[in-house]
Amino acid sequence: MRILHTMIRVGDLDKSIAFYTEILGMQLLRRTDYPEGRFTLAFVGYGDEASEAVLELTHNWDTPSYELGTGYGHVALAVPDAAAACAAIKARGGKVVREAGPMKHGSTIIAFVEDPDGYKIELIQRA
Repeated sequence: MRILHTMIRVGDLDKSIAFYTEILGMQLLRRTDYPEGRFTLAFVGYGDEASEAVLELTHNWDTPSYELGTGYGHVALAVPDAAAACAAIKARGGKVVREAGPMKHGSTIIAFVEDPDGYKIELIQRA
């Protein structure tokens, strides 16, 4: 396993992209609008997503700002089989809070587990 990305919610996507790219020197790797879900995902980082962990900036179109406590989203891990990973995590005493299945408004297979403090870890199925 390896860390893929960390997601944070942002109120002004363009301002956030400018900060991470212009101030911190990251590259905008990809940006996708999801009109049915009324959100945009932008991925920024210092290297290619195939080999480097990146940040996912999530902009919910109807939310102009967040309190710091609600800005954190999750850490994502690549797994070859999300359902098998969930089963193994449960067998080791872990808590699965969303079973493996396609993401809302998309087709990527994901699942979520919860750490002891309630932080969410996303499992993303990758071939």
